[in-house]
Amino acid sequence: MSSETESFTGPAEIHSFAGLLFDMDGTLIDSTDAIVKHWHKLGKELGVDPQVILATSHGRRSIDTLRVYDPAKANWEYVRHVEGLIPREYGADAVEIPGARELLGALEAANVPWAIVTSGTRPLMDGWLEVMKLASPKHNVVAEDVADGKPHPACYQLGKARLGLGPGDRALVIEDAPAGVRAGKAAGCWVVGLATTHRLEQIREAGADWIVKDLRSVSFVGRDAVTGLVQIELCNTLVM
Repeated sequence: MSSETESFTGPAEIHSFAGLLFDMDGTLIDSTDAIVKHWHKLGKELGVDPQVILATSHGRRSIDTLRVYDPAKANWEYVRHVEGLIPREYGADAVEIPGARELLGALEAANVPWAIVTSGTRPLMDGWLEVMKLASPKHNVVAEDVADGKPHPACYQLGKARLGLGPGDRALVIEDAPAGVRAGKAAGCWVVGLATTHRLEQIREAGADWIVKDLRSVSFVGRDAVTGLVQIELCNTLVM
């Protein structure tokens, strides 16, 4: 989350990437109110203070959180079921991150390689994309696809692979959570951190290459007809 004392006045820069990888919650949509209600409901079932769960749950897979509080419920059948209910029960509580619809629409129109890499399950991701009516990528990585969640780099490594990118190809990760920023950096990606859900010092310490307020500072410029590289403009970045 940004502060009035911080300076988001960095000049516009254009960078080239072979593909883009987006986190979901806090990056494309803000479902904070829905997730709070979800964990309050589950907290009562688990007999755990929801605030204790919420203190560390953002950016983590639910299955990893449940392993701490009730290992018996830490299975994909249960997690997929309860997460699939969230968009249906609390869909009205979510909003899109400013700039998300325009950016994804531009990437889709230009057939740019992009994917969603989320700590949520497939029912949760599909449910939010349907409720929010956002562009749906051809490729994605969900919680069930990897053995270890963020900050482990496996999810972003798999995301790059699903876009057909090699270890030497420049990929841009867009994230809001420190765990996701660390995962992107550990996967060898460049990372834009969004100041939408966490304190700036947390995003900074996680290693984000740039920090912006929201996706209005990230724009698609074009795609090189020969190399296929995608030109992305970053503006109003945090002056570090």
